[in-house]
Amino acid sequence: MKFNLKALTIAAALMWAGAVFIVGVANSIWPMYGKAFLMMLASIYPGFAASGTFGDAIVGSLYALVDAAVVGLIFGSLYNLIAGAKSS
Repeated sequence: MKFNLKALTIAAALMWAGAVFIVGVANSIWPMYGKAFLMMLASIYPGFAASGTFGDAIVGSLYALVDAAVVGLIFGSLYNLIAGAKSS
């Protein structure tokens, strides 16, 4: 069985971007919520400052969208490569 790469890429991107956005918005409402998580993301995503603003949540979500799309595509391609080699 192989993964549908387009579906996996979109699903991974939306899930990770949604998670980052929700934590970012929650942090703007409750300043201590998810602070360590957002600071970790700020160390990975250039331009994301974990400042607790709505704009920063958007920037982090956009980085997460691209990041997870690439990771989802690589994971799915690798899985399909291994699954195809094993079934032969």
